[in-house]
Amino acid sequence: MISSSDDDQIVIYDCQNGTPKRTLNSKKYGVDLIRYTHAANTAVHSSTKLDDTIRYLSLHDNKYIRYFPGHTKKVVCISMSPVDDSFLSGSLDKTIRIWDLRSPNCQGMMHMSGRPVAAFDPEGLIFAAGVNSESVKLYDLRSFDKGPFATFKLQQDKDCDWTGLKFSPDGRHILISTNGQIIRLVDAFQGNALQTFMGHTNLKGVPLEASFTPDSQFVFSGSTDGKIHCWNAETGSKISVLNAEHTAPVQCIQFNPKFMMMASACINMAFWLPIVDE
Repeated sequence: MISSSDDDQIVIYDCQNGTPKRTLNSKKYGVDLIRYTHAANTAVHSSTKLDDTIRYLSLHDNKYIRYFPGHTKKVVCISMSPVDDSFLSGSLDKTIRIWDLRSPNCQGMMHMSGRPVAAFDPEGLIFAAGVNSESVKLYDLRSFDKGPFATFKLQQDKDCDWTGLKFSPDGRHILISTNGQIIRLVDAFQGNALQTFMGHTNLKGVPLEASFTPDSQFVFSGSTDGKIHCWNAETGSKISVLNAEHTAPVQCIQFNPKFMMMASACINMAFWLPIVDE
């Protein structure tokens, strides 16, 4: 597992032992969002210093393979295609760009009317873009220049902004996380709002990541009080609240795609395994 922090460090963790394996520094460019690519030992990350270029890093020797310039303001989302070397980025410059790891040139660009959030579906055939915290647009990757093939208008959240968007692993639902005290679940085909998850605290207006479990049945989110909340995705009911030794807002929650293991992070990292009854 790979993580980044605002002290310009990239830390790689051994998932089996839950221990830090390697630490890399990005003092020159800073590091914000970071994502593994499909190639072994490589990652792409957004920058916090100099400019808003996205950088392709070889983790083996801590050297940059390629730069992806173009965004003029902070990059707020990066989504790697699940099937090939393409990836999406969204920025406060109100654009979503499509890239190919093999070329520094942007492969396509969409101008949005506000802050975008974007993600690929599990098949890598379409991507969703959340715009202005009120509408979700679906694009076919092969013909995105023709515009979205579906647009879903949702009730606008006046008290918060959308800060993240994810498809469920089964592709049926879209999860929208915010910098407020609500998380929305939307039908990926019809666009209707299915659930609004509430009950976690976010009084500081920070973006809190929410994630599906690998079976798409549950949704987990962090909270500014250091707790982790879990809901049933189908019924919307709260299942549990987990206490970890998190002393700051839990802004990151992610699941291992292959094993039933979860990681949560504030200024420290916690790894979780299910309790299995013998």
